[in-house]
Amino acid sequence: MLRPALLLLAFVALPAAADGGGLLARLTAAAPDADPKVLALALQARTCAMATEGAASASRLAVIDYSRPSTETRLWVFDLKRKALLFAEHVAHGRGSGENLAQTFSNREGSHQSSLGLFRTAETYQGGNGYSMRMDGLEPGVNDAARDRLIVMHGAPYVDPLAALKQGRLGRSFGCPAVRPQVARELIDTLKQGQLLFAYYPDPEWLKGSALLGCGGHAATAATAPSGKPASDA
Repeated sequence: MLRPALLLLAFVALPAAADGGGLLARLTAAAPDADPKVLALALQARTCAMATEGAASASRLAVIDYSRPSTETRLWVFDLKRKALLFAEHVAHGRGSGENLAQTFSNREGSHQSSLGLFRTAETYQGGNGYSMRMDGLEPGVNDAARDRLIVMHGAPYVDPLAALKQGRLGRSFGCPAVRPQVARELIDTLKQGQLLFAYYPDPEWLKGSALLGCGGHAATAATAPSGKPASDA
């Protein structure tokens, strides 16, 4: 079995987007702190979703890199039409996924873990954590229970980068990608109603099996190529 790093390199050898990689180059330039390989995977998932999930109207893409510690910026939001970076933010992971580093992910109710893969954003509402945005997972068995689990984006006071540096991690959610309260409403309004969010971690099973990474058949070829409840304080 390929190591996650080799598997990731195999995937990003595929075309990153329908424009032959020009979009990837622009997004990489706009967000130099983001991993280009992760951005490439996000664009691959978007391209597949445009063909199979009716996501052609999405003009904004959020990318979360859960391989980074919670004390670092690991959420980027892009305007795909303008090829511009709109936000670069800290984001919480589920308390069941790990401490400063998220390491385990789930689609299961009650796990308090984050989920991987591509999500389509949906409606907003006012809930226990204030202004929040529902999301629908587009990957069966990976994240498609997100709505039932109440995995939503919202603001949370425990997403405090300065406090995280002192305590060694951000506060954690019940699986929600929670963000700083100061940016929550603007960020949510940027992403609501049919935009896309891609959550990454180098999980070999997901990288090999996702139907939205290389559109199924291509993913299988690349993989063998050489080379909850709304979040609360923790």
